[in-house]
Amino acid sequence: MIGNKYWLILLFLIGVHSTSVKAQQVLTLKDAIQTAINNYGTIKAKSNYAAASKTSIDQAKRDYLPNLNVSVQQDYGTINGQNGPLYGFGGLAAASSGAPLQDQNWNAAFGGLYLTNINWDFFAFGRAKEKIKTAQAVAARDNKDWQQEIFQHEVKVAAAYLNLVAAQKLTLSYQKNLNRADTFRQVVVTRVKNGLSAGVDSSQANAEVSGAKIALTKAIDFEQTQSNLLAQLMGVPAGHFALDTFLVSRVPAMLNDTASIESHPLLQWYKSRIALSDEQSKYYRTLMYPAFSLVGVLQTRGSGFDAGYGAQNLNAYTHAYWDGVKPTRTNYLIGVGVTWNLTQPLRISRQVRAQQQISTGLQAEYDLADQQLRAQLQLSDTKIANALDNYHEVPAQVKAASDAYLQKSVLYRNGLTNLVDVTQALYALIRAETDRDIAYSNVWQALLLKASASGDFNMFAKEL
Repeated sequence: MIGNKYWLILLFLIGVHSTSVKAQQVLTLKDAIQTAINNYGTIKAKSNYAAASKTSIDQAKRDYLPNLNVSVQQDYGTINGQNGPLYGFGGLAAASSGAPLQDQNWNAAFGGLYLTNINWDFFAFGRAKEKIKTAQAVAARDNKDWQQEIFQHEVKVAAAYLNLVAAQKLTLSYQKNLNRADTFRQVVVTRVKNGLSAGVDSSQANAEVSGAKIALTKAIDFEQTQSNLLAQLMGVPAGHFALDTFLVSRVPAMLNDTASIESHPLLQWYKSRIALSDEQSKYYRTLMYPAFSLVGVLQTRGSGFDAGYGAQNLNAYTHAYWDGVKPTRTNYLIGVGVTWNLTQPLRISRQVRAQQQISTGLQAEYDLADQQLRAQLQLSDTKIANALDNYHEVPAQVKAASDAYLQKSVLYRNGLTNLVDVTQALYALIRAETDRDIAYSNVWQALLLKASASGDFNMFAKEL
């Protein structure tokens, strides 16, 4: 019995430990980026837009197929005819036909019409081909837009991740600062109680502890803000993230890699917009020219009115349904025609000109983006150099500040200095620790800036 209880308790403890380990599982930067790509709404939306544009290519190809219409109708009505002109506006006129009679009558019988029609614009000076190319250009643009959105989001997630790592380190530093201030306050209070220091030192020590608490609260607030931003970019509920802080404790190996912006996803997207505009201009130009069409009609009719029905014999018809709808006469027609709206070129020429001006505007946007990326790439090299200088300086700064604080605190305990000197040493130490936390993160941020400017995120990802 005791053995069973022992095993149950052991299994329970193992389960609790496993749950705790799972809850504190470290979120790596690679996992954060992959989660963001899978979850972020804008990326999923642009993925669907790209898929829709790709499907539109097939639709554009099928637009070249001939129109094939099949029609069947069975009617019951009169066939009074009348000599005179008639035009069926919009196809709304009746197509009754019969001998023109002197008077109206209401003789009615069944009739049927069975029709097959084919209409094919088989040649229109490349109109169908240019329409397909335009659809392909739209698909290429939307795909490039999707790819550049993924790239931009990778950079955003990486930047938010690094900011959160720095924020967590700052929180830890300010927590250590609070602990130091609180520990030193106890020393001050003891000396004041023993009459070794002035009473004002106790008040000043309490003020330093309060200031350390406020600084810690601000650091926690900043960390929570960065954590919330990362959660938004990842498309997951906000919460505390256990991050890979070891990442920023080392310097990336390939900081001086050469980079080029020629294949930057953003520039590729701008190029695809220009290509689409050019293709649209070519397609609009084809609308100026005529279209050659092939037509074919096969028509079969049935009627309840006999061939002798007319003014001499108004009884030559039947009310029988089958006799009226049974096919009895067939006609076919095959023809080739050309259609050309002679005023169309006057309108289309302005449309082509407008599209060409749009292409010029898109080219200007491309040139601006290219200029900005080149400037950003040059700036990234400067930032890397500056970040490395700070990275190499902060260890000496932290050691010197730590030694100074230790020295001043020991001197104060022995009554050889005042509290102001200790406080100044404490400020210098927390400032050095803050510079250290920021300097380590800035090296990676500078590399991320270079990857963002060059359009090669692997430059950053391969260092993870």
